[in-house]
Amino acid sequence: MPAFAWDKTSYSIDGERRFLVSGEVQYFRVPKPDWEKRLTLLQQAGGNCVATYVPWILHEPAEGDIRFGDCPQRDLEEFLALCGKLGLLVICRPGPYQYAELKYDGLPGWLCEGYPQILARDIHGATFRGSSVSYLHPLFLEKARRWYAAVNPILARHTIARGGPVAMVQIDNELIGIHEWFGGWDYNRETMGIGQAGGRYPLFLERRYADIRGLNSAYGSAYAQFTDVHPLAEAEAERYAQIRRAKDYQDFYLQTIADYAQTLSQWMREDGIDCQIVHNSANPNMNSYFLETAQRLGDRFLLGSDHYYNLDQDWNQNNPTPQYAINVFYSNEMLRLMGYPATIFELPGGSFSDWPPVTPEDVLCCYMTNTALGMKGSNYYIFTGGPNPAGVSHQGDIYDYGASVSATGEIRPTYAAQKEYGRFLADHAWLAGAGREADFEIGLDWEQSRSRHYFDDSGERVFSNTAAWSFVRKGILTTAFCASYSANFVDLSDLGAPAGRPLVVAASACMAADRQAALVRYVEQGGSLLLAPVIPWMDENAQPCTILSDHLQASGFERFTKTSPVITAGPVHNILMNGSMWANASRPPAAQMIAFEEATAQELGWMHTTPSGGAVLWLGFHWKHAKHEHTDMLRYLLAKLGCADPLVRCSNPNVWTSLRGDGEQRMLFVMNLLSARMSADVSVRASDGAYATSARVDLRPMEVVALRVD
Repeated sequence: MPAFAWDKTSYSIDGERRFLVSGEVQYFRVPKPDWEKRLTLLQQAGGNCVATYVPWILHEPAEGDIRFGDCPQRDLEEFLALCGKLGLLVICRPGPYQYAELKYDGLPGWLCEGYPQILARDIHGATFRGSSVSYLHPLFLEKARRWYAAVNPILARHTIARGGPVAMVQIDNELIGIHEWFGGWDYNRETMGIGQAGGRYPLFLERRYADIRGLNSAYGSAYAQFTDVHPLAEAEAERYAQIRRAKDYQDFYLQTIADYAQTLSQWMREDGIDCQIVHNSANPNMNSYFLETAQRLGDRFLLGSDHYYNLDQDWNQNNPTPQYAINVFYSNEMLRLMGYPATIFELPGGSFSDWPPVTPEDVLCCYMTNTALGMKGSNYYIFTGGPNPAGVSHQGDIYDYGASVSATGEIRPTYAAQKEYGRFLADHAWLAGAGREADFEIGLDWEQSRSRHYFDDSGERVFSNTAAWSFVRKGILTTAFCASYSANFVDLSDLGAPAGRPLVVAASACMAADRQAALVRYVEQGGSLLLAPVIPWMDENAQPCTILSDHLQASGFERFTKTSPVITAGPVHNILMNGSMWANASRPPAAQMIAFEEATAQELGWMHTTPSGGAVLWLGFHWKHAKHEHTDMLRYLLAKLGCADPLVRCSNPNVWTSLRGDGEQRMLFVMNLLSARMSADVSVRASDGAYATSARVDLRPMEVVALRVD
């Protein structure tokens, strides 16, 4: 088998940077006589890897009766041996959960029906819908350990280190999703130890606050001991003290996810699995939930995500759209900042629903958009299906998923799209090592992307993390794409020296002290900072923290609520105001006004330069992209901070671009994510500042074109 490795940039196969191209081929569904034919079809479409679940429900039909190899649907080892013979790497996914439209989401029925105490529960003690298990319940762990003890040694015999094809093994499947979708955070009292001496939750609170007086000060409470503390429902969190209490439970819950992932990982290692351990975040919104897990498991762990755009008619879109591209971009950027090659462990190969359909145009646009925005590894879910083994699924006898190779082996039109994409990756393998070239950077505050459960704009919450995160996506990022400006994310918790590009930060009222201090250092080192719509005055736990505002001598924010405001920013007049506005009571002494409301002359933005050559531009409002004035305003703001000319010029704001390079070669991706034909004149700035490459691009609906740049 080929040598296999990865770093934060890409995968390496036989010592060369390569895209990982996988397809889901489930041995228990695909008829055994067709295994080799369909795996060969995957290879012919550019695949170098195959993924499969290993369903607990199938292999332990009755408690204690664990079966492997007794029938074709359970012949895991022969399937792995065949993959090895064909030279395909393998991603194995033994659960405990699989989902995969199996009964009980892949858990055995005897487990979920026979042991109801293991089920996850809401804050009132009610069980969730479906088969949501409380991950760390001791009885569930006991049963899951026995399952792992049976399946792990089989996988271990076939890892790359032992000459087999298994390159990755996935712990569980879409952790947290089974809770968030069907009930919320898990409050199972036995698992979490709520109200119990030595319980997980009281111990967490004790570690966080040291003594009960610290907790009472934060909560505005009078508890006698940590075991007296019970979680607060998120919907009831109105005041800051209540927000802290709700946030503490979220932080605790996400640590239990890390505990569970660490437990599963440890079992795998104990049972001889010596290859890469991975996990798939259920969607871009959940990536940041795994920060604790990533930190706990270290460099032997790799996180990826799932990027669907259409699974049924309840989705906001049934084909890739600009909104989908925004989600793809921030998801891939998050994975990159966590130190991983952006990997999409479930990239649409079809759809769960027969209607609305997935078309060749849709999927190719999806694949190229993901590549344009940083994807380095992928897995078509699914590549091919087949009959469901008896008794394991309640959603039809056939698992087809609209895949490019049907359940009966028929080649569908989407297969041609996958072959075209495979040829593109083979012809431009250097892109595996390429990064996105950027005009400016967006500061990522991880708290914003994961605090929507307890922190919105009601009650005392002023401009919240939730609102700031929406501003990043629907305001800054969307406007930048429409303005043909390119951005990359930077991690505010690991902010380095200025890179010669402006830094844009969507700030809420809350920002951790270390992040505020990092922004102070950034500006004092000569960095250029655009800060909107407020300057934080609290830390991440809603405690007073004014490091940044004190340094800037700018504090005292109040909502500006004039009806029908007329906003001007520099030369841009009458800007649509579809977000909140904020008035700043003080500002740096030498700052110059750059934005105001015309009828009242109220200042809504200023710019300040520092003796060290740094610059801070504060803008007291946020927006959701809608008008050309938003585009013109962003161009003006970036120019004020030294970024006048973008790397790419595009004449059509409805056509988006992404420029990628590896230091020697460059490629421009031109994206039409709309349902009509589009044309654009594009040009790319060379290293000497001149726009050396120009082209007229005509695009069909749902088309992404890649242009080599000299």
